[in-house]
Amino acid sequence: MKNLGQLMKQAQEMQSRMQELQARLAEVEIEGAAGGGLVRAIVSGKGELKRLKIDPSLAVAQEIEVLEDLVIAAVGDAKAKVDAHAAEEMQKLTGGLSLPPGLKLPF
Repeated sequence: MKNLGQLMKQAQEMQSRMQELQARLAEVEIEGAAGGGLVRAIVSGKGELKRLKIDPSLAVAQEIEVLEDLVIAAVGDAKAKVDAHAAEEMQKLTGGLSLPPGLKLPF
């Protein structure tokens, strides 16, 4: 029974550290870019688009499709960086143990 109690204590500590990690990630903002930086998307650690910056030179009616594609690319870049940052933080939390494939942070 001593081992079971110890295991439960470790699980509670891990849960507490996971909640702390989620709180830290919620405060992180990561920037992604497209078009050589003409379009920049700032995404929270939870993957929410916070800000979008578009260079005024792209605000040309004939180039609207290019602008739309660049916005999508910049947001995708930022989200990929958020995922990489979250995975890195999770590695630190779990002491290098990797999560099972397909298991992500709960957000």
